[in-house]
Amino acid sequence: MNSQIRTILIHVLACAAFLALPVLFSLGDADLAEYFRRSSNLRDLSSYLLTILFFYINYLLLVPRLYFNRKYFFFSLCVLAGFALIAWIPNLIFPLQAPPVPNARPSMPPPNRGIAPHISHNLLRFSLAFFIALLLRINTRWQQTEQEKLNAELSFLRAQINPHFLFNTLNSIYSLAIEKSDDTPEAVAKLSGMMRYVTSEAGRDLVPLDRELGYIRDYIELQKFRFGDTVRTDFSVTGSAAGKMIAPLVLIPFVENAFKYGVNPEQDSDIRIAIALNGNALHLEVANNKVPVVPSAEEATGLGVANTRERLQLLYPGKHTLGISEDERQFRVSLTLELT
Repeated sequence: MNSQIRTILIHVLACAAFLALPVLFSLGDADLAEYFRRSSNLRDLSSYLLTILFFYINYLLLVPRLYFNRKYFFFSLCVLAGFALIAWIPNLIFPLQAPPVPNARPSMPPPNRGIAPHISHNLLRFSLAFFIALLLRINTRWQQTEQEKLNAELSFLRAQINPHFLFNTLNSIYSLAIEKSDDTPEAVAKLSGMMRYVTSEAGRDLVPLDRELGYIRDYIELQKFRFGDTVRTDFSVTGSAAGKMIAPLVLIPFVENAFKYGVNPEQDSDIRIAIALNGNALHLEVANNKVPVVPSAEEATGLGVANTRERLQLLYPGKHTLGISEDERQFRVSLTLELT
């Protein structure tokens, strides 16, 4: 059952329960037929119906169009008019006093004892409907604002990530072109596929996991083209990625950092990347030797991992664990995600 159908069902059940209240309170030992023959009962039932109508008018129109736009005077007038109509219309349709009997002797009219309790009960129901509609609409607006804020933050992080990827991959191809390597055309083709993925998929909330893994493979192949046999690279994926979805570009910064800070052609460079899939759980392990590296000014910003930490907090709250550790020889990253 999707959320929209669930919401409609909740509203229908809540309205039915609200309308059942006057019947349950007034039925007593009488049957339903007797209940609906009494004008006082019909008057109460019509008041409940009008209260429901006001609730939705207030929730769908008055609060979003007047209250949120700070038109408080017109909002107050509409609310007062709504209460007046709820208090007046049932009395117009079902009068509080019975009509006079024809040809009866004139007598002093009995005192009207029904007005004050009727208005008091209407005011209580009306106030309840008014404040519930107002609070629900405020809560909905707050949730929309939080979602817009989240989308803005993610867009900002993606805007930082994408140029970072392009910078690294272009550096790899530039190195191949300087060496006039025969691998340059294949590297350009891989870069084209990577940029196509970034431009078409990175703006989505979720992408197929196998496409994300393909992006990582292409990135690693580009690095192999660049460094050749000077870097031992071990990349493995175990388990099935079929049918699984993941936030785009959330894994690659850890792979990037391994090549950024773990590669020195003059020393023993060893990078191990392992991805294990078990049900809906993804576990990433990245390890690289610690070697002396002097990154450029663009690389030294560290935006990749910092942004990824923020994205994980926004996209997988309570559904991920990230551990980063190091010793004298190695730098290690361990990430576990609960996938969709």
